[in-house]
Amino acid sequence: VTMSQNTYWQILRKELCINGTWNSSYNDVVNDWHESIKAMADGKLNVKPLITHKFPLSECNTAFKMMKNKTEFYNKYAGSRLNMKKKISPSVMCADFFDLKNCIRQFEESKIDMLHVDIMDGSFVPNYTLGTDFVKILKANTAIPLDIHLMVENPESKLDWFQLSPDDYVAVHCESTPHIHKAVAAVKNKGCRALAALNPGTPICALENITDDIDGGLVMTVDPGFAGQKLIPSALEKIKKLREYLDERGCDNIEIEVDGNVSFHNAALMNEMGANIFVSGTSGVFSKDGTIKENIAKLRGIIS
Repeated sequence: VTMSQNTYWQILRKELCINGTWNSSYNDVVNDWHESIKAMADGKLNVKPLITHKFPLSECNTAFKMMKNKTEFYNKYAGSRLNMKKKISPSVMCADFFDLKNCIRQFEESKIDMLHVDIMDGSFVPNYTLGTDFVKILKANTAIPLDIHLMVENPESKLDWFQLSPDDYVAVHCESTPHIHKAVAAVKNKGCRALAALNPGTPICALENITDDIDGGLVMTVDPGFAGQKLIPSALEKIKKLREYLDERGCDNIEIEVDGNVSFHNAALMNEMGANIFVSGTSGVFSKDGTIKENIAKLRGIIS
């Protein structure tokens, strides 16, 4: 029988509870599948209807058996948003350049995962920011991997300008080139991790033909070009849809990075939606309400 997921879920919710009842207090938890799975792994929820909401009935017996080993069950069914390492990528564009060396030392002491470097060409976005020489300076002064965000037209023709290392992440915009496969391949040929970036108005289906080639997707939660903007509310749902889109296609290894107004409040929401890399700027790591180290610790606590 073919029916919508919602209809299927309503039937299962009524008919497949182990004890024949449904506690209405479960509803809020059930709205998020991954939270439901976590609760089940902790033994807090009735397992049968929740498993069948996400997986075919043919998989239920296997899942029930796995419940005997909660760790195995959790690892298999919890999904990428619970299993992926959460990473913080401070946006160095927002740093105090007169105190950059001290800033980098604080990042190193706080064991920051990577440094987000915005490269803008004044054409793809209406602004100029950091460039090739700045990347060289960072490489000479820290071993922290770089997270280079190329907001430039035809990035595939400009990668040779940059000093890159195998641990670096490089994001190219789907909107910036008619040859996104070439752009991604150029990044991979440098030995770097390749991310495909999506502007707020670009649908997630733009990634359909490159999921086999990328290591991550970068969801812009503001229009690119300037720091200090407000979150575009629809971007939160987009993060969730992208995580589901990737997981349903067996791409649960693909990371999701978010960039734009990643405040402490918004980071919590983005984390719930499935993001695992958080580009943090003026409303996060560089917030005036705390020191860099304090802000990093606060953000890490929120997303962990």
